[in-house]
Amino acid sequence: MDWRTYAAVVVVAISVVVAMVLYADSEGPPQKGGNGSPTKAPGMARLVFAVWGNEAEVDAFEEIVAAYNRESEVVDVHVEAWPDPNAMLADIRSGEVTPDLYLLPRDELAETLEADRNRPLLDLLDARGVAFGDEFPRDAISAFSAEDDLQCMPYAGSPMVIYYNTDLIDFERMAARELPVPPEDREYWTLEMFRAAAEFASRPRKESKGVYIEPTLQGLAPFVYAGGGEMFDDDDDPTSLALADGESADALRQTLEVLRDPTITLSNRQLRSQTALDYFKDGKLGMVAGFRDLTPTLRNVPGLAFDVMPMPELDDDATIGDLTGVCVAEGPQDRVEQSADFLVNLLSDEAVTTMAETGYVMPTKVDVNFSDAFLQPHLQPANARVFVNAIRSIVLPPLLEGWPELEAAVDPDLERLLTQPLLEDLEADLELIDEKSRAVLDPEDPDEPGETDDPGGPGETGSPDPSDGETGDGG
Repeated sequence: MDWRTYAAVVVVAISVVVAMVLYADSEGPPQKGGNGSPTKAPGMARLVFAVWGNEAEVDAFEEIVAAYNRESEVVDVHVEAWPDPNAMLADIRSGEVTPDLYLLPRDELAETLEADRNRPLLDLLDARGVAFGDEFPRDAISAFSAEDDLQCMPYAGSPMVIYYNTDLIDFERMAARELPVPPEDREYWTLEMFRAAAEFASRPRKESKGVYIEPTLQGLAPFVYAGGGEMFDDDDDPTSLALADGESADALRQTLEVLRDPTITLSNRQLRSQTALDYFKDGKLGMVAGFRDLTPTLRNVPGLAFDVMPMPELDDDATIGDLTGVCVAEGPQDRVEQSADFLVNLLSDEAVTTMAETGYVMPTKVDVNFSDAFLQPHLQPANARVFVNAIRSIVLPPLLEGWPELEAAVDPDLERLLTQPLLEDLEADLELIDEKSRAVLDPEDPDEPGETDDPGGPGETGSPDPSDGETGDGG
């Protein structure tokens, strides 16, 4: 090979390399990011959105994020997902993940505020034209408000309702037998109607029972509130449960007359065999309480016919809610602003509709809740409007940091109320439960001297008042 041939080969080789580099920089196929969207240009901010949920819910969030990323020239949002909120929050608290936005159950708001993990939203969203009063229920906004500001944006929230088996509970057949039934619009029913339905569904030959309500604070709260009672001694800074108070105790007495009836509710022996939800799926239980996320699960049970009713009324209608918000994490102002921009997109009709269409999520956005995307009229339950109507009946408990500790302290005693053979003194039992709650809600500080300590000389200690400082054993 002479020098001319050699030079020509070198020139061609260099030209090929240059062409390949130019193609890779301009026309080559884009590389995919972690959420399936094209990797953004260098220098673009990467925001992390922490969520939890099943596959359908996570897929919906990723669909929303992918659409946002396609249009954004500033940020690339990435979804990090967990199966449940406890797992997600454990990783956030430990620093395993540091999201820019994250879902938050409402009962975790107090702890989040205490840890300074969020940036208040009122000014951020107001500057972006979010119409709080028109598009979102006032109660939902209040649920995530504290310290005179909106701490997280309410995003989803379902009232607790009653799911019932329409094969076991047939209101038309009950009416024909002159049994008490709800009106035709199925918008409400009384405790008497509720009991009649449970009795109608209890059929020894079919080995079916009528109803099961969890013997927990959450399970019994709607009945206490519906009877005009209160769960806590103060709505803002509770120091005790208030189950022994007059109206609360009376509401529980009426409720227990139904839920303790062994002819219509599941026994402990039956519950050791399988859960109440499994009995419902098997067509062996007339009624269970639940939230919207139970709907798709029941739709997937072959042959199960079901519908929903609101929680039964005593003196009034009342229920509790399973509420979820979206929080913006504390951080540099530019990331907070970018996170707020994405949050506005997350609140758009298009994004909220995508979540509602999963069937699991009940958005707080009013217009979407009244749309077919949420009501899904071609699917069970036929009376899905109950979810929307019951929103106004939700009673919000105080913001507490120690919910798990409170439940651990009192739920065993609540279970005994529903299962022990005899209730000799309900008022005394409720007073004991209230007393145990004080050990969690208003614990004594052993480092602080009691109010009756004698400030005498050395070696002298005060004698406490015998009526002072009596508390339960904390469970």
